[in-house]
Parts: sequence; C-alpha cells; structure tokens
Amino acid sequence: MLLRGLNPEKNTIFIQSHVLTHPALSWVLNCYTYMGELNRMTQYKDKAMKHADNINSGLFTYPVLMAADILAYNADLVPVGADQKQHLEIARDIADRFNSIYGETFKLPEPYIPEFGARIMGLQNPLAKMSKSAEDPNDKILLTDTPDEIRKKLKKAVTDSENQVRYDVETKPGVSNLMTIYGTIKDKTMADIEKEFEGRGYGDLKNVVAEAIISKLEPLQAKYNELLENPEELKAIYEKGDKKAIEKTTPLLKEVYRKVGLVI
Repeated sequence: MLLRGLNPEKNTIFIQSHVLTHPALSWVLNCYTYMGELNRMTQYKDKAMKHADNINSGLFTYPVLMAADILAYNADLVPVGADQKQHLEIARDIADRFNSIYGETFKLPEPYIPEFGARIMGLQNPLAKMSKSAEDPNDKILLTDTPDEIRKKLKKAVTDSENQVRYDVETKPGVSNLMTIYGTIKDKTMADIEKEFEGRGYGDLKNVVAEAIISKLEPLQAKYNELLENPEELKAIYEKGDKKAIEKTTPLLKEVYRKVGLVI
C-alpha cells in the first residue's frame, strides 16, 4: 500500500497479525458460520486438492477470519478481485445472520470490483489466477523481479498457434490475459489493443507487455528499496497503524461480546 502512494497520515496501515481484535471477532463469527458454507468455498476446495496432506482447520475456517477482517471496520465498500467476491459474500451472510439474531450490529458491505483487470491469470497457466504461491516461477510476476527476469517470463508466456492478437477468453486465454495486463497498465480497451497489434505477432505483444510491466514496477521498486533502507520509519508507520486499528475495532468487538453473553 505504501508503494502505491497511500499516505499513512490519511490511511491506517497495519500488520494484520498485530491486531488481535480480528481473531477474537473471528472466533465468535465461527459460531454463526455453517460447515456447508465453508465446504463450498472455491479457494478451500482448490487448495485442498493441491495439498491433500495438509488439510487443516485453519485453511477451512480462513474465510471467517477474512469476514472478521472486513466486518470489524463496518465498511461500506470493499475493493476485491473477482476471485475474492465469494469471500465477501460469505462475510455478508454471516453478518446478516448475526444481525437477525442480535439486532443491527454489522454493516453489510458491498464489493467494489474494477470493470477491467480484476482477475489476472498465470503466464504459464492462463486458466488459473496468477498467484505468488504458484510452483512455477515463470507463472507469476513478482514485485522484486528484475527487468531481465520479467522479459524472460513474458517470452515464455503461453499463447496459441494462431499468432493473431485478438481478445477471446474462451479460445485464446493466454493472449487475452496478456492483453488484459497491458490494457490495465496502459488504460487501453481490448479493441484499442487489437487495433494496435493488427498485423503484428505474439513476439511484439510479449515485448510490449514486458516493457509496460517494467515501467509500472520501476517506481514501486524504488520506493520498496527506500523503505527497506529505513526500517525504523517503516516500523513507526505500522506501529501507529496497529494502534489505530485496535482502537477502531475494539468498540465493535465489545458490543459483539456483550450481545452473545461473553464477559468483557
């Protein structure tokens, strides 16, 4: 968030694990969440399939912790990617269930999803969301990737045999993903990009997307390095944010505890 220019004087920036009101609220919300709801969570099912030897209760109930993260602040809007909409929906369901039993307590937040670029897919597997936990390093772009690393990853990005830059998620997922990345960075429509690359092949597209990513990350990487060189300043920012987040969420937590009959 700091890299994107958020001002810590205007925005509360904190480390989630430092704000213990979140897990405290999460435990109560667990009591108003159904097993069937959690079983249906797409990310849980995906990760359970990939890591069958490590299906634990923390993974299973993680959406409830996310619900606590959201509901603790009585937000009106929550910016989320398209893949996180399901988590916001279960947060609303839990809040609505609690409110119906104990009276108005939580706001029911609405999702704020960008019309474009809300879901970026992997470079090697354009049918799955790009994720920092992807096993293949060529499937993802990291904030700390060097320009050469980014260029190499884009050269290896999966496309198709047609060699025509055309947006079609169903038949051309790899090319469509590269176009989405480029369009998101440069604020271009898919029609704009198709016209720009008319008569040009995938090599040109990959080069242009790589340079767009490099240009976008350059100021963020500079800020990243600047923050790492000033750890005390960074610590002061998040410690102040931790305190503000605790002060903000404590009254609601106390209200929830009082309503369910827990000693405050």
